[in-house]
Amino acid sequence: MTKDMLEPVGLVRLEALHYYVHDLERSRRFYRERLDFAEVAVSGPELERSGQQRSALFQAGGVGILCSAPIGPGGRAARWLRVHPDGVGSVVFEVENIAHAFAVLESEIRQSVAAGAERRTFVHAGVVGWRGRAIVVPGRSRSGKTTLVAELVKAGASYLSDEFAVLDARGRVHPFAKPLSIRGPGGCDRHARSRRAEDLGGTCATRPLPVGLVVLAEHRPGATWRPERLTAGQAVLEMLAHTVPARLRPEASLRALARAVSRATVLKGERGEAGEVATVLLRSLEETESVAGPRTGGRRAR
Repeated sequence: MTKDMLEPVGLVRLEALHYYVHDLERSRRFYRERLDFAEVAVSGPELERSGQQRSALFQAGGVGILCSAPIGPGGRAARWLRVHPDGVGSVVFEVENIAHAFAVLESEIRQSVAAGAERRTFVHAGVVGWRGRAIVVPGRSRSGKTTLVAELVKAGASYLSDEFAVLDARGRVHPFAKPLSIRGPGGCDRHARSRRAEDLGGTCATRPLPVGLVVLAEHRPGATWRPERLTAGQAVLEMLAHTVPARLRPEASLRALARAVSRATVLKGERGEAGEVATVLLRSLEETESVAGPRTGGRRAR
């Protein structure tokens, strides 16, 4: 119900530490005289005026120690030292691939937002809009949801998210339209590309939508899409496994999921290529919206 283990950022080595100190001269004596560090750089007048702090960089053995002391009340050093003693304010690492490292860190920030948003329920899912209704594709990382979402957008659906279905208390899905993260050959993260909906010939949704269709699709090469239709209760249990705050706020999560699927068709099955399934799903939503009828489990969907 929570995200899997943190993906490696690709750290190579510790490159530098940034200390905030009250007395820069004391730090200078310590690193130069006692530890035999070389002082290799100091801050200039323009940087000191804008940053309201004075800095010196010491280096030895390939590691840098940057020390900054406040010379005004508004700088970062002053803000740090108002609530902390002298100490490390930031750590600098060398990484194998900066774009990959930022992508991993951004994903972790989004995960923290998803876990802490008390007025929204975040479900790991891709989401598109079609004819005023949302199609929700729950799934863990590498389940193929982004690939399916991209094909749905190419087929004319509006884009809401490739990572989270953000549900409000009424069960509506709100846009969380980060760029789609399309992995490289063989699912390679290091060669992933960010694509906007506009790059795929689509548009982004701008308002929340009620859920019309939930698609629990597992990709298997060569499979034919012959899904089973689930009841609302079965759908809630399936989606609960992909709900970020399920353990933190179980009652609120269950309420949001139940309201989201209360008027939705829920299909589960194996799918083949995403492009072939996308048009079928859009047509399925149109058919279920035009023909009102009881939603029962255990039947094969047309």
